[in-house]
Amino acid sequence: MTRLLVRLLPDLGHISAFEQMRASIGALIGIAVTGFATLLLLGADTAIPLLVAPMGASAVLLFAVPSSPLAQPWSIIGGNVSAAVVGIGCRMLIPDPLLAAAVAVCLAIALMFVLRCLHPPGGAVAVTAVLAGPIADTLGFGFAVVPIGLNSALLLAVALGYNRLTGHRYPRLRPSGNVNPHGTRDPLPRDRTGFTLDDLDIVLERRGKVVDIDRNDLMEILTTAEHEAYRRRSGDLTCGDVMSRDVVTVSPTTTIGEAWAIIRDRDFSVLPVTTDDRKLVALLTRENFVDAVGKGLGRPSLLADKRLERGLDKGFSTRMPVERIASKAPLTAMTTTSIAELVPILSKAGLHHIAVVDEATRLIGLVTQTDLVMALFKGNVGSMNKRAD
Repeated sequence: MTRLLVRLLPDLGHISAFEQMRASIGALIGIAVTGFATLLLLGADTAIPLLVAPMGASAVLLFAVPSSPLAQPWSIIGGNVSAAVVGIGCRMLIPDPLLAAAVAVCLAIALMFVLRCLHPPGGAVAVTAVLAGPIADTLGFGFAVVPIGLNSALLLAVALGYNRLTGHRYPRLRPSGNVNPHGTRDPLPRDRTGFTLDDLDIVLERRGKVVDIDRNDLMEILTTAEHEAYRRRSGDLTCGDVMSRDVVTVSPTTTIGEAWAIIRDRDFSVLPVTTDDRKLVALLTRENFVDAVGKGLGRPSLLADKRLERGLDKGFSTRMPVERIASKAPLTAMTTTSIAELVPILSKAGLHHIAVVDEATRLIGLVTQTDLVMALFKGNVGSMNKRAD
């Protein structure tokens, strides 16, 4: 019996003590502000309820699970108001209050699905509207505006501020889509392998059930879990194991002409820019040169010959220091950073290399995409050989 009771407990996963406290205090502030603000707006002698019970359920969603699709602004406003309209309509048309309440909940859920504003407390709002007593008859459909709409708007306003102040992104806006920065129809590199959002949509459609988590959040969680699993399978390889250590650098005052000569003669794709004590200042890439020439002449093809070394007009000169065109504040990694962590970093940022630094931001090495591919390939081969043995 005890084992059965334990199995009935929902598995919420680990929820930190801070998050539990944050949600609880948020609900306290939200309900208090909503009630007192309504009192100030309507006055103490009003017959209109200052606070309706379903707001407590809305507070649970807005402050405890603000990332849920059921807790978004349109969900609370549209869900509560539409459910109140349905409840008042059922109260007017169906004499028996129990039957009216049942029909109101049924129709409220159906309407919220149509309006895409499903909000569980809306069912309680529909019942509240049916059983509200004489005040509902007096206000009619105005009951959906005050107190339902007013309470919902005030509670939402508190949630918008409180969630932002406590580090939660709210509301959760629908993403505009992953636009390929190269202007082609190809998906981004991180979307070409593994499962995609389309795959997730197919599975959700097959299940045909309501999932009370944003599909993009779910995708992010699953992708992160996939990376974590890969990190576990890829062993202990770190940046310190695969990086190039003998890295050629230039100083911030090195001229553009000198730096270009190094990149061209040694066939480099990147040159770290460091101070005399090896502190990383910037990364100078071929793209920086193309961008700079484009701004100066609009003719990036000049990079292909030696005319760049003789200087370019229109404000662009090879005598300029490289700090004028290099990429400042580059992404970096530590020697202890797992190579599995670099895969999403390089793919999301569209980088071909990442500098490895110590605690004092002194340059130690450089990891390129080639280094990463070879390390991952050899790691997989090693794993396959072990399984074969």
